[in-house]
Amino acid sequence: MLREIVLDTETTGTDHAKGDRIIEIGCVELFNHIPTGKSYHVYINPECPVSPGAFAVHGLSDEFLADKPVFGSIVEEFYEFIRGARLVIHNAAFDIGFINAEFARTGHPAIDLADVVDTLIMARRKHPGAANNLDALCSRYGIDNSKRTKHGALLDAEILAEVYIELIGGRQVGFDLTAQPVRSLGPAIRTDAAAAREGKPRPTISRLTDAERAAHAAFVEQLGPNALWREYLGEDAPEAS
Repeated sequence: MLREIVLDTETTGTDHAKGDRIIEIGCVELFNHIPTGKSYHVYINPECPVSPGAFAVHGLSDEFLADKPVFGSIVEEFYEFIRGARLVIHNAAFDIGFINAEFARTGHPAIDLADVVDTLIMARRKHPGAANNLDALCSRYGIDNSKRTKHGALLDAEILAEVYIELIGGRQVGFDLTAQPVRSLGPAIRTDAAAAREGKPRPTISRLTDAERAAHAAFVEQLGPNALWREYLGEDAPEAS
């Protein structure tokens, strides 16, 4: 089974190389692209101030984070939650840069960006020239993001999971674990009773006249006993006398 973790972070700023740190992690677990209902969420004391620009985005203040655990105290549970899974992240280079900077401090192995599914790259390939931020993708796919008044790691991970399922072909099971339509490159598949009824083949009505049928039968007869038309029509060739 394919285990994936849809992940998002919030940070004190935009540049881990200049000392910005992770302050929130949100993760949602998928098995074979179906949400399991299992998630991981934590706020983190970054041991440094939140920049005004970052605060405007997520609203997490220094005062709110002051009594939260530091990254070193939660790293083992976080690492265990994501270990062995394929990570799915929007603009993965940003989050992975921050996670690897934190892992470097704790002595954990870095995550290879090549092993991460970047939904921003997927969206740009699927919708070239269009806006592909999370809000734009929610609007495009009809995903409810009305609760997203501020960025939040867990909420954004939940929304991104729905966006990711749309990007790879469509919803199979909703986050309430109820069946939803499946979209693919082929015809749409529906799971309700109406789909079963509508999926039954309907008899077609022939529009050939009796004269046209007789003319065609005469034509096939002229082709001889081994004519391909006989095989197509399911007719046995006349036995040799």
